[in-house]
Amino acid sequence: MAAAEKALWFIESHYSEDLSLGVIADVAGVSPFHLARLFQTMIGCSVMRYLRARRLSEAAHRLAGGAPDILEVALTSGYGSHEAFTRAFGEQFGLSPASVRERGSVAELGLVEPWRSPDGPNVVLDRPRLARDGIRLIAGLGCRYTSDTTQGIPAQWQRLSLHHAATLPPKGIAFGVFCNSDDEGSFEYIAGVDVPSFSGLDPALSTLRLPAREYVVATHRGHISDIRRTWQAFVVDWLPRSGLRAADAPDFEKYSADFDDATGIGDVEIWLPLQA
Repeated sequence: MAAAEKALWFIESHYSEDLSLGVIADVAGVSPFHLARLFQTMIGCSVMRYLRARRLSEAAHRLAGGAPDILEVALTSGYGSHEAFTRAFGEQFGLSPASVRERGSVAELGLVEPWRSPDGPNVVLDRPRLARDGIRLIAGLGCRYTSDTTQGIPAQWQRLSLHHAATLPPKGIAFGVFCNSDDEGSFEYIAGVDVPSFSGLDPALSTLRLPAREYVVATHRGHISDIRRTWQAFVVDWLPRSGLRAADAPDFEKYSADFDDATGIGDVEIWLPLQA
């Protein structure tokens, strides 16, 4: 099902763009016909129906949150006009975009949330390495998850690119930071970049100062949709046998300069903080 998982990642990361079955299948590395068969088997609906439902569900969240410009929501949801968006929204939810914004709630809308692919076999890790990292200032878009809801992370990166990129350094290194966990098992994930300072940033952004410390680092290779399996192999399998102990501190994913957010291919390093 690897092709379907690649397609799911691409949809979540690029749903605001002008996508077709052919474009999605090309990224997944299979023919449109083959992807359509795989997707229907795995998800239970067609590729384009899932894409439409995800676009409209994300739009509903924004509207319920008070988005001031319905046309802007329409455009970033892949619709070319207010009218086309309103028609599709009504067909999906039985309500107009304006009424959802007025209600301020997505309760009882029947949203389609990101689909989570089942766990597969763990990957074989390259030997992790020890490294020391200096102080880092991270700024980006924060959102809370549990281990069962992390399929929403690709859409979070897209929201950062669509709505906040103008206020962030264009050449900042991309980081996905896991922090601020609680006793119920939820945590904050910050999709962001390394910044020189926090001054002048959009106040809607989350910020985090990572102190200088020792880490153990593993490398995820291959498609980004498989990174959860690399995390499992690293933290669940390798770490307990290593004799090292992780610290109660933020860990993060560091995206390499050659990571391609159009294909999802490129190395990603996983940095775990170590106890002193």
